[in-house]
Amino acid sequence: MDLSQPTQENVEFMIEGIKAKLRMASAAAMQASHFQVDKYEDIKDLYDMVSSKDRFSISEVEALVSELGKLRG
Repeated sequence: MDLSQPTQENVEFMIEGIKAKLRMASAAAMQASHFQVDKYEDIKDLYDMVSSKDRFSISEVEALVSELGKLRG
């Protein structure tokens, strides 16, 4: 997928990828459609960071979930 373009489809793809990677227990509450394109760069940064790691501590997951919460529309 070409993530160089700030589209709603790319935002939703990245949010779903983050949720899958973090195995979020509250994933159902974190609807990808609640994230807007105007937060694209922040979401892309978060996606890139999550994609680059294989494992996350509990505190890292909590921090990432908190960041996602701040980026919701």
